[in-house]
This record gives sequence, C-alpha cells and structure tokens, in this order.
Amino acid sequence: MRTRVAGLLPVGRWRRPVRGGPAVIAVVVSVWLTLCLAFAPSLAQAAEVQAGIVASARASGHDGDAAAVIAHDHDWFDATRQRPVPVRLYLPAAAAGEHALPLVVFSHGIGGSRRGYSYLGAYWASQGYASLHLQHVGSDRSLWTGNVFSLVGRLQAAAQEDEAIARVADLRFALDQLLAHPQLAARIDPARIVAAGHSYGANTVMLALGARIERHGRVIDLAEPRLRAAILLSAPPFYGESDSAKILAGITVPTLHVTATEDIIRIPGYYSGAEDRIAVFAGVAGPRKVLAVFAGGSHSMFTDRAGSGGVELNAQVKAATRDLSLAFLRSVFGGGDAALRDWPARYGSIVARFVAEGS
Repeated sequence: MRTRVAGLLPVGRWRRPVRGGPAVIAVVVSVWLTLCLAFAPSLAQAAEVQAGIVASARASGHDGDAAAVIAHDHDWFDATRQRPVPVRLYLPAAAAGEHALPLVVFSHGIGGSRRGYSYLGAYWASQGYASLHLQHVGSDRSLWTGNVFSLVGRLQAAAQEDEAIARVADLRFALDQLLAHPQLAARIDPARIVAAGHSYGANTVMLALGARIERHGRVIDLAEPRLRAAILLSAPPFYGESDSAKILAGITVPTLHVTATEDIIRIPGYYSGAEDRIAVFAGVAGPRKVLAVFAGGSHSMFTDRAGSGGVELNAQVKAATRDLSLAFLRSVFGGGDAALRDWPARYGSIVARFVAEGS
C-alpha cells in the first residue's frame, strides 16, 4: 500500500514509500544522516547564538558589545491546548522603556528551536526591532533524539495536519502572551507586527497570513489579522495541492521571499526543488512582493549553520539576507524604498535573480 504524509507540511512531492525488510535500515540511516546534516542543531549552536548577537551588535555600531542586544527566554504554556510554547525574545537594550518597537515573530523549520536563526533575531534587535522566536514542540529539535530507527516516524508525525495547524496556534498564543505581558507589552507596537519563517516555518507563516486549504468540503482558514507583512525563507509549496494560486490568494500583505538556486529539499521519499519557492512567490496574491534568489547555496544555509552551501557563500548570504530583510521591514513601515532598490547592486555577485513588484 502506498504510504505518504497526508499533511500541510510543504515538503514537496512524495517519491517512494518506505517498505519493510532490510531496506528500512538503509533508508532510516540515510534519512537520519541527511537530515542531521541539513537541519539538526549543530554541537556549537550555543556559541553561534552568542556570535550572532555579537556580530549584530557590531553591525549596529556598538563595536562588538553584545550588551546592545538582550535575549529573554520564556516557557509559556497554553492550558487550552495543553501544549508548551517556549519562546526567545530578542530586544534592543538601548531602547528599553523609550518607545514601542515593531515586532518580528519567527517560526523555525522542522527540527529547530527558539535558539535558532539567531543571526536574524539578534540583528533585527540591534536595528531597533523586537524578535520573538517560537519553538514548536511537536516539530522541534526533540525529533533528533531517541531511537534512530524511529526517526522517519517522528518526522512523518511532525508533518501531519494537526501539527501544522498547532504551529499556527502557537504563533497566535505567543502573540497573545507577549501583548498581555505586564512588563513586555509596553515595548511592543501591536500595529507593527511581521511574521517570518524558514521552510516549515514559512508554511506556518503562510497559513497565519491567510493561505486556505480545503479538506472534506471545509476550508481551513487560520488567518491572524495582526500580521502586517511576512518574510518567507525557502517557502515550499503545500504538499498534495496543485493550485498554489488558489491556496495563496488570501495572502494580501507585503511579502519578502528569499531562496537560492540550490535551495533543494532532497531526502529519501521527498523532493522539492528551488522552482517550488518561485511558484509560491508567483502564487501569492499580494500586490507588493519581493523575491531574492541567491546563486548556489543550499536549503539549510538560512539556518544558523555556518558551513551549509559553502563557508564563504554562507556568510555572504546571511549578511545579504539580514540587509534585505531590514530594507524590507523599513519599507513596510514607512521608511522608504531606497535601501530595497539599492540592495541588488550591493550583492550582485551572489544574486541570481531579484524581483520587486508593487514597491
């Protein structure tokens, strides 16, 4: 019998089933090695988080003073769903108590955590933004622990519709908690909230923006009206759905799409090519959208991993992605489009394609 993941996780096309017998061992080990190399947290992740904070402080003119950015971890719990929602909040220390900050709420890819994508969260904070990084407990770094031979099952469970929907609920709950927090709420401007995500996280964001899926004659509509724009890193299509334009028609806020020519998900059973990211960009209905495609790279170079896609290119892409995201955020919130227009010329040596519509 054909086996597949019948979920909302946009991992691409199912190529072949996993069958019993000795072949299962080879497939499971191959999956484990490939995914660990691509997505699993590195052993030096804690150091990378601190390095990201220091680098971002330097970028903001604080000469490497990590105190320019502060990070708070909160272990929130949604009693209604009986589900933990751990978060990390990056804030600019210098602006404490001065004014309300625009907020970026970030959703990680499969197997990630609240500590991931620190090179973005710390940078945004160094530039005057708050950045709330979620951890989705049904599809987080805990997937990498336990028996290697049950990894495929854990990944498939993380890809089910229930988890995809729960991730959007995590986002909504975290926003509720932050905006009601007795100390933190005053630091956040509820009229300037942007969502961002990588891979599975981009799927979460698209659902929160109004992507609509039909199941058994019923539309799954998870739109979160507080979101004013979105940054989508490596956004794959919705698996099993053929009409992207129909699904994405409900997304009408400004969107930034970032990918690479080698942004490919290729693991046993699954394949999603870089062309899928372009299809998502084309399918989004919003009148204002930006696409940046880097030359070469990999799917996981947008995580905190330092070597994925090539050591030199990885560092260049991270710097370019930081700059592009900041230019996009500033354009969304009335800061003008000059930096956005100038960006392709600054990074022309590593950019394969740049499109700006409606800006």
